[in-house]
Formats: sequence, C-alpha cells, structure tokens
Amino acid sequence: MSVQQPEESMHALVLAPRGRDAGVIQGLFRDSGVESVLCRDVADLAARLTDDVAFAFATLEGLRNTDLRPLGAWIARQPKWSDMPFILATERGGSPDRNPIAAQMLEALSNVSFIERPFHSTTLQSLVNATMKSRLRQIEARGMLEQLKQSADDLERRVEERTGQLQSAHSQLLAQIAERARTEEQLRHMQKIESIGELTGGVAHDFNNLLTAVMGNLELLRKRLPANPSTDRLIEGALQGAQRGAALTQRLLAFARRQALEPKPVDLAALVQGMSDLLRRSIGPTVEITIDLSDGLPAALADANQIELALLNLAVNARDAMPDGGTVSISLDIAESRESRDLAAGRYLRLAVADTGVGMDEATLQRAIEPFFSTKEVGKGTGLGLSMIHGLAQQLKGALRLSSAPGRGTRAELWLPVAAGAAAAVVAAPAAAEKNGKRGVTVLFVDDDFLIRLSTVALLEDLGHTVINVGSGAEALDVLNGERKVDMVITDYAMPGMTGTQLATAVRSLKPDLPILLATGYAELPASTKLELPRLSKPYRQRELAEQIDTLLG
Repeated sequence: MSVQQPEESMHALVLAPRGRDAGVIQGLFRDSGVESVLCRDVADLAARLTDDVAFAFATLEGLRNTDLRPLGAWIARQPKWSDMPFILATERGGSPDRNPIAAQMLEALSNVSFIERPFHSTTLQSLVNATMKSRLRQIEARGMLEQLKQSADDLERRVEERTGQLQSAHSQLLAQIAERARTEEQLRHMQKIESIGELTGGVAHDFNNLLTAVMGNLELLRKRLPANPSTDRLIEGALQGAQRGAALTQRLLAFARRQALEPKPVDLAALVQGMSDLLRRSIGPTVEITIDLSDGLPAALADANQIELALLNLAVNARDAMPDGGTVSISLDIAESRESRDLAAGRYLRLAVADTGVGMDEATLQRAIEPFFSTKEVGKGTGLGLSMIHGLAQQLKGALRLSSAPGRGTRAELWLPVAAGAAAAVVAAPAAAEKNGKRGVTVLFVDDDFLIRLSTVALLEDLGHTVINVGSGAEALDVLNGERKVDMVITDYAMPGMTGTQLATAVRSLKPDLPILLATGYAELPASTKLELPRLSKPYRQRELAEQIDTLLG
C-alpha cells in the first residue's frame, strides 16, 4: 500500500452510544481536520479497524460489559510497526489507578490515552493532534522498514548472482544489517523524543495560561491590600514561585521547540569573550577554562540571550562532571555539514564545550536530552538543561551533538547556521522606554479562558483602561461591527472556532488601522499565517502589558 500521503486517507472510528455524544465528538474531530466513522458496537469497531484508521475513540459505557476479544484479536494481529492508538473517555475519577474497569481497558487495548469528562474542546483537539502525529510516524516507520527490506532483498539477489565474490558480498550484507539495526534504533529514539516533545509543549502551554491568571491576580492583590510586612512577604513569595514556574515552562517550551525566539546575526566570538568572566565565576576556582576562538568568523543566525543561557548551562554541566576539578575547553570555529538526520547541508558555526570529567556510557548518552533525566543527585538539577539546548538548536535550524565515554569526559557541540549576508548584531540590554502620561483607552480583550479574562481585565482596568471582554472571535467581531468605540484589540491565539490570527485578519478588513496585540504561549504560528502581529508572551505581568499598550498606541 502506498504511504506517500497517508493523512489523506486516514480517518478515526467513534464508538459513543450515549445520547448526542457521537455527533459532538465527530464535530470536534472535524474541527481538527479529522474525518470519522461511527460504529454500532465493539464487533463493528473491530471489523472496521484497518491500517487506514488513525485512531479509535470510545466512551467507557460503549466498552463496558462487552466482549473485547474481537478487539484483542485484531490488536494481536497488528504488524510490528503498528500500535493502534485508542482514546477512552471516562467519567471524572475514571483513571486506571482509581477505576478497575479503566485498568481492564488499558490491559486489553494496550495503547490507550484517557480523557476525563467533561473535557474542554481544546484539550480533546490537542490530544487528537498528538495521536494523529504518533500514528503518522508509525506509517512513516512502515515505509522506512519496507525500503530497508527492499534494499536487503536487492542486496541478497546480487549476492546470489555474483557467486564469485561471495565473501565480499557477505561482508556487505553484514554491514547493511548492522546499519539497518542502527537506523531502526535511531528512528525509535527520534519518535520517542518527538512524542515527549509534543506532550511537554502542550502541558507547558496550558500551564502558562494558569500562571498568567495567578501572576495577574497576585499583582493586583499586592496593590489593593493594606501595607503589611507579613502579607507583602507572603505575596512576594507566591510571585517568585509563579515566576520560577514560568521559567520552568520556558525550558519545557524550548525542549518542545515552541519558545519565542528572536534570531538575528550574532557575533558568537564577541559573545563568548563577553561571558568569560561570568563563566569563570560560575565554574569556580577548581576548574580551569580555556577559550579557543578562530579568527574572521562570520555571524551566526541565533538568539543571543538564549545562546548565552545555553553556554552557561553547558559550562555548569561540565563543572558538575568534574567534582575533583579539571579543565573546561570552549572553542568556536566554522564547519561544513553534509545532509544528515539532524542537520541540513551547509555552513555552520560550531560552539563546543568539552570537559575532562567522568563521562557517560552509551545508554546514558542516548537519554541525555530527555526532559527531567539527570545524572545529578536529587535536588541538584531539573534535567532540563540539555533538553532545552537541544530544542533551542533545532528551533534555530541547527543541532546539538554530544559525544562521551566513561572516564574520557564529554563534548557538547552546538551547531548554528551562518547568517547569510548580514553583519553581526551588537548584543545590548534594551533601554528603558520613556513613559508618557497615563491615559485611558478602550481595549477589546478576547480569550476563551475565563480565569485569564478575569485577571487580565482587572490588570487593564487597574491601568486606567476601559475593557470590553469576550470569549470568542465571533463575539469580538460583533462588538467591532457595533457602535462602541474600540482603541485596540488584545487577543489570545489558540481559541476554538476562530484563532487569534483569523480574528486579526477579519479585524484588518473591518478596521485596517486598529492596533492588534497577540497574547499567546506559542512561539511558532502556522506557516500559512501571513500577518505580522506584535506578540505578548504568556505568562505576562502588568508592567509588560502596559509597555506593549504604550508601544502600540504611541
């Protein structure tokens, strides 16, 4: 079967016998771009399962007290590349650790994702998107395995035809088998990392929404409570905790390649030299640092602030790998790369950090970039440093390459693309913006999350603005088509029915000069998005909100 564009023929199966569940689920799937087929019962579901099915969705009551053997038989007959995903909707408290029936379904169906009702449409759509991507990667794996099998078959035929060179052909065959095993292992590892990244990015984005509400309410609470050292200390502690949570989500988004970056031509040599004192203070006196920077290097296309953080992370990791002291070597040169799995062909700046520490074995090296994996003692590391750098490198169209061996230290190479035809930017802290006199404006605030609307509206009103708050793009357009005066629009991006960029496009057609601010936790918008909108990253504080409004309104 052709697998050139499997997503065109793939569909979902739905088993939801209660009430209007089936129609609602089909509608949500259709909003996510997934067509679906309704099933009468478990036997019908099992009969319709084919390689063209992306996943099966079932409610718990659709599977309860039924014979699951037809499903189990189909699952057992799956080819090795296939692991059919099932999404099971349970009632609240229906997770496997609290519900024996859910646990039974987990054992019977193998690859099951649970979602508790009532669920938000965005949550279901996020789960459907992740499940679709997982299934498509299974199909891609099948194609690669078929190609590898075809290559092996062709090689075997040549061996049979060329009996005079049997020994040479036999050696080639062994080499092909070894390469095939390595390719399959790399493929499985890449799929695992990609799946973890999808889950991590979704969780971090949702957590950013929660932190936006928490930080906004805490700021307002601090302003409105009477001055009291004890209360101020508690609120400040809560704010610092929320800010640490925001920093954690930024690292998670970096691993998932969803953090907001500002790639510009950067003089990496000057950046490393400028950080040399900070690196020496961070590493301490027991570790020696050597810096080797080639002359005449071109600029790299990178985000200077994130590269500084990545370099500091690598240096601290190197220090921790040398408890008895040693040497950290930092080098920068230019390198050519051929086309590979993790890097396109071209010229790159190669920033390397090497240590003389304990090193890592092959198993540890394979897991080094996984989030929350750490070889450090409990409490001495989050396990997000290398995963953040890996995500940063990929988002910048570069790569992070690690090499290590027990007792021989570790070398981390950050490959960053050369900035074509541009001079390196000078990295400097932005000057504080001049504040104009405070004036109130009318802001149309659009977000489908009630808690975010509640906190942000309060922040805006505290700044002296009049706020019209709505929960969807359609409601926002109704306001703009009415008679109320609106000075600017602040909108979320990920909303059901109409995204923030779709709303902005509609607003531009109605009122071309109306300022629009996009508030989102996503870093990369779809490639089809043509509008260039100013963005406010979640979670945001009142000061950041005020600065963006002042900038947009002059």
